[in-house]
Amino acid sequence: MMDYNSMQRLGAKLGDRSPSIAAARRSQIRSVSNERLRTEDNMPVNKTIGTHNGTFHCDEALACWFLRQLPEYEDAEIIRTRDPAQLAKCDIVVDVGGEFDPQRHRYDHHQRTFAESFHSLRPGKRWVTKLSSAGLVYVHFGRRLLARLTRLKEDDGRLDVLHDKLYENFVEEVDATDNGISQYDGGEARFAVSTALSSRVGHLNPRWNSEGQDTEEGFGKAMALVGEEFLDRVDFYQNCWLPARAVVEAAVRERHRVDPGGEVVAFSQGGCPWREHLFALEKELDVETPVKFVLYPDQNGRGWRVQCVPAGPNSAFQNRLPLPEEWRGVRDGELSELSGIEGCVFVHAGGFIGGNGTREGALEMARRTLRAAAARPPADG
Repeated sequence: MMDYNSMQRLGAKLGDRSPSIAAARRSQIRSVSNERLRTEDNMPVNKTIGTHNGTFHCDEALACWFLRQLPEYEDAEIIRTRDPAQLAKCDIVVDVGGEFDPQRHRYDHHQRTFAESFHSLRPGKRWVTKLSSAGLVYVHFGRRLLARLTRLKEDDGRLDVLHDKLYENFVEEVDATDNGISQYDGGEARFAVSTALSSRVGHLNPRWNSEGQDTEEGFGKAMALVGEEFLDRVDFYQNCWLPARAVVEAAVRERHRVDPGGEVVAFSQGGCPWREHLFALEKELDVETPVKFVLYPDQNGRGWRVQCVPAGPNSAFQNRLPLPEEWRGVRDGELSELSGIEGCVFVHAGGFIGGNGTREGALEMARRTLRAAAARPPADG
């Protein structure tokens, strides 16, 4: 634990806005570079970071950003693909590939057998939240990353304090969110949420130990931050969310044509923001049997998705009916054999979404789940 003087020196050091931090910020908005690094033998080496294509998430975006701050990857090309042949050629792969092997720089967390946490990989640490690709990269590269950004030596005890604090107050939130872990289990929060809009505005205030306490510049930045985010939301709700209501309403009205039980709806296009509309329309249309599953085509042309409907409008990680536990984390042919359904692609380890090569296959995954639930005896025996 650092004493007051050590904390004060660290605060002053970070308050200097070192060139390393400035360079890191510039790299965040730099386009992917194809520049080639060169070895001592003057042979071209094209460092590559592999991650999945299609819809991106905070964890792999943060993982790639972390890596781009390290000297060996700062000019690396980021290749977004799911092609195993292309991924095999990458120097490092995050959030895809179904493999966790630090010796080979493979950092995926989606496989059924994966259950690693900061504590399991570093027993001296207390955090037991399941790691995402961001957490995996942070555990393995975080101290070097922070040493470069802060210019602290790697044997400096203050680096350990920073490493722990930034995991607890930034990275763990990303890990938990990506893995579908609820913030609360009873009365005590499992992890901190510190990157919401109010928190980001608060961080624009002068630091307690900065020489000047003029808030005018920070307030201008805060107005720009909240204004940009508000305008983005207005554009989203007007031009994306609102038009989706008609799409969802049509799907709800046609649900019995998808499956006689009326518990599955299907969209002809992926990406439609359906959740809020579905809950509202169920009430407005007096839907007696709640919808359990939503089908839609994958936006990258990789078959169809079957997604579970959340338990409620504000339920992030609980679903009305999750996909079977024995399917979770299993992929491709193994999943098809296990489920008896042809064309299976995956079921997420959290059980909230699965994939199949065809619409019929995705629908059958939903139907099998519904039948299994109906066959279970009531919870009270």
